[in-house]
Amino acid sequence: MEQAKAFLRSLVGEDRFWIAEVFLIVLATAFAAWMLALFVARLQARAERTVNPWDDALCGSINPPGSILVWLVGLSLAASRAGKATGAEVFSYAVTVREIGFIVLITWFALRFAKAVERNLADPRYMGKPMDATTVRAIGKLIRASIIITAAMVIMQHFGYSISGVLAFGGIGGLAIGFAAKDLLANFFGGLMVYLDRPFKVGDWVRSPDKEIEGTVEDIGWRLTRIRTFDKRPLYIPNGIFTQISVENPSRMLNRRIYETIGIRYEDAPLMEPIVKDVKAMLQQHPEIDTNQTLIVNFNSFAPSSLDFFIYTFTKTTEWVRYHEIKQDVLLKILKIIEQHGASCAFPTSTLHIADLPELAIASGRERSIGA
Repeated sequence: MEQAKAFLRSLVGEDRFWIAEVFLIVLATAFAAWMLALFVARLQARAERTVNPWDDALCGSINPPGSILVWLVGLSLAASRAGKATGAEVFSYAVTVREIGFIVLITWFALRFAKAVERNLADPRYMGKPMDATTVRAIGKLIRASIIITAAMVIMQHFGYSISGVLAFGGIGGLAIGFAAKDLLANFFGGLMVYLDRPFKVGDWVRSPDKEIEGTVEDIGWRLTRIRTFDKRPLYIPNGIFTQISVENPSRMLNRRIYETIGIRYEDAPLMEPIVKDVKAMLQQHPEIDTNQTLIVNFNSFAPSSLDFFIYTFTKTTEWVRYHEIKQDVLLKILKIIEQHGASCAFPTSTLHIADLPELAIASGRERSIGA
């Protein structure tokens, strides 16, 4: 090593030897960064052959923070060597930049790793039974917030700020901040209640009878929940609202209900009993009707223009499109049963009775007398 240095001194001269050292440090840094990238790429390729969510997240999070860390260390060493040789004050900050950069890069790596694990734990490719997306997101946000707060406190401590003083200030100023940001805190605790009570999760269809809220939940944040309405518009709702309103979650229904009233003509009254009997038998034999749930088919009322019977039953599916296909099939079969019995569905009708007027009665009497 000493012989190599002596050779370089003789080659470039004593006054320019530090330039060669800086060049070699930068060259070695570039080589180390290239080797690290190659190593991580091979490690990632091997990790992709497994279905473990942790190794994939770890390998995918190393770069670019790892490569930047190598460059940070190498360039800071080169800057320190240049500072010793030239005495320039600007190079004296190299150590501080290296230390702060190290903390920032470690924080960046930790955030990337937490995000990757959050994504993998909810991915069926890695988990036989993926974790609930809402729970994973909540835990992930807590972990990332903890990482950022810890990094900020370490940086403050590095610059000489007292962490205990900051914490004491936070305790004293917390009351004033709480009054000033009560709505923000209400939304925060509202989001916390959503995570704990779990009335809905990401992907659920929700609606509120108290507010004009209906759509699919896309994201549950600490302050806002984003819902995509059925006309594809984003709806942003402060989480504090959910502590004041009722929320209905149709996504968790067990069945969908078919409740319809059908009317037949009054002249088909003798056919009501067999029609009701056949409709009930059809529903009991229908493969898409859940016979374990309530199933009712009964003559219901004497309507102004019809004799009404109703059907009350539940489908096995909860899927919206499939439900309407089943409902259509049921209603068409009811129409066929009514037609098979020789009856018809009623429609609104009016019967007009014309009374005998006195003038018509007199004219009728005159005609009879003339005829006599």
